Amino acid sequence: MAETTADVRRDIEQTRERMSTTLTELEQRLNVVQVVRDHPWPALALAFGAGLALSASGADTKAAVATVAATKGSSTKIGAALDDIVANMMTGVHSALQDRIDGWVGELKSALGAPRSSPRRPGMVASSGGYGTGPTDDLGQMQPSRAD
Repeated sequence: MAETTADVRRDIEQTRERMSTTLTELEQRLNVVQVVRDHPWPALALAFGAGLALSASGADTKAAVATVAATKGSSTKIGAALDDIVANMMTGVHSALQDRIDGWVGELKSALGAPRSSPRRPGMVASSGGYGTGPTDDLGQMQPSRAD
């Protein structure tokens, strides 16, 4: 049986409506803030577990060791340039990951009603001593704290 143009258009419109409804439902299910508000304790447990897993993975240390091993023995100018490129890339990846984690922590805090902390300043870095331990000088040494 041959379909008319009107039948095809009606089918297309019905498909669009179903897809729109499905997308709206998915957006509601994937709304992180709403999920945290609806289920704060499981969300907190999940965030804690994810943070623990990330900190225990040592991914940044593994990446640094792999970078050193990959560039070991390169004493030419090209090798030095590659070392700089890889170091800058690793710094960028670390910064992007840190910003993503900061965003998730901020969303979680706002969903739980906790005050949001101020954004990281360029001189603030995370170190093995703890998250956002304080400003550093150009050599990576901690600056003495001062009373404000």
